Amino acid sequence: MQELAAFVRVADAGSFSAAARACGQTPSALSRQLTRLERALGVTLVRRNTRSLTLTDAGAEVLAHGRQMVAAAQASLAVAAGHHSAPAGRLRLSAPKAFARHLLDAPLIAFLHAYPDVDIELMVTDRPVDLIREHIDVAIRLTDEPPPGVVARALFPVRQLLLASQEYLAHHAPIDTPHALPAHSCLTIGEAPGDRLWRFARGETQVSVTVGGRFAANHSEMRLSAIEAGLGVGCVPDFVARDALADGRVVRVLADWQFDTNYQGTAYLLYARDRHAGTALRALLAHLTATLQAKTANPLAPDSP
Repeated sequence: MQELAAFVRVADAGSFSAAARACGQTPSALSRQLTRLERALGVTLVRRNTRSLTLTDAGAEVLAHGRQMVAAAQASLAVAAGHHSAPAGRLRLSAPKAFARHLLDAPLIAFLHAYPDVDIELMVTDRPVDLIREHIDVAIRLTDEPPPGVVARALFPVRQLLLASQEYLAHHAPIDTPHALPAHSCLTIGEAPGDRLWRFARGETQVSVTVGGRFAANHSEMRLSAIEAGLGVGCVPDFVARDALADGRVVRVLADWQFDTNYQGTAYLLYARDRHAGTALRALLAHLTATLQAKTANPLAPDSP
C-alpha cells in the first residue's frame, strides 16, 4: 500500500519533486517506492525524464484503481480515529481579505461555539499560500484552476458585478452597451495594466473596451464605497455587493452582459492530499461547506434577520 500511495502522489502532483514537497519525503525516496511497485506488478507505470513524467497506459489504469484504494484506506483510518476522539486541536485557516470579512465571521464563530476544544488560527491574505511550507490546514481560494497536488472542494462561483449609484447614472449619459463605458468614470482594480481593459460577452458577441477614471483600488470595499459616493462605475465581488444592492445604494450596470475578469472564479476549500484529516479538520471542512454554500445560495439576497 505504501508504494501504491507513493505512485498516486507522484502521478497526481505531476513530478517527483512536487509530490515530495507535498508529503515531506525526498524525490529519491518516492522514486525507489515507485520502482518497487513497478517490479512487483511487472509493468512500467511512468516514463521518466529530467523535467516531467508521463503515465503509460498501464499506469493510467493502475492510477484509477490506486486512487480508490488509497481513498478507501484513508477513509477507514478517519472512521477509526473518529471513534477515539472528539474534534480537538489547533487548525490554521487561510482566506482572502474580502471573503473573510463578508463570509467567514458568522461561520467561524458558530464553529468555535460548537467545538470548544478546537482552536482556529485565521490568516487573512490575498496571496496564494503554500499549504505545506506554511503549515496551513485548509485554505480558501478563488480560482478557475486549483493547484495540483491538493484536494480542492468547490464551494460556489464568485462573480464580479459592474455597479454604479443611481445618483451617478442620473447625471451621466446612459450605459446601454459596453461601448459607452470609455466616456464614463470607471473605477478599476489597478493591480495590473490589463485591469483597464474590460471584457464583456453576451451570447456569441464579445466586446472589449479600455476604460479610465479618477480612482483605482485593489480593495473591494473601498471600490464599493467610491461607487456608492457617486465617483463612477466599478466592479465588486457579488458577495461584497449583496447588501448594497439590497438596500438600493447601488444598482447593476449592463446586467444583461457577462463581465469577464481575472478576479473571479470558483471559491474552493483546499487542503493537502496527504495530510491525515483528523476529526477537527473534517469537522471544519464539513461546517464551512454547509454554511458557506447555504449563505451564498442566493448571493444577491440580503442576510436573514
